[in-house]
Amino acid sequence: QVQLVESGGGLVQAGGSLRLSCAASGRTFNAMGWFRQAPGKEREFVAAISRSGGTTDYADSVKGRFTISRDNAKNTVYLQMNSLKPEDTAVYYCAASRLTTAQRMAVLYDYWGQGTQVTVSS
Repeated sequence: QVQLVESGGGLVQAGGSLRLSCAASGRTFNAMGWFRQAPGKEREFVAAISRSGGTTDYADSVKGRFTISRDNAKNTVYLQMNSLKPEDTAVYYCAASRLTTAQRMAVLYDYWGQGTQVTVSS
């Protein structure tokens, strides 16, 4: 059974950093992405990475602060989040796509993790 498990969320002060991890069970997925959903808002794209890791894409709101990376040998994708802001508070979800190139659209992702809470205090 395909499984994505996120970890690394928590409470941090504004300006701080967190590193999220997403472990994929038993296989190397194609493109991977991170999305987030804040209370009362729709799920939104955060970052994506191609199968090879050679291409990345970021939402404008996180560009320059967040970095997505992957270790295919460990079947793990990471999201390094620096200079966190209160508006980054959300549940963060890892997702795996059937495609090899980095994708922004949630409908192009087939598997989703359960989410990890990130809370940034002001």
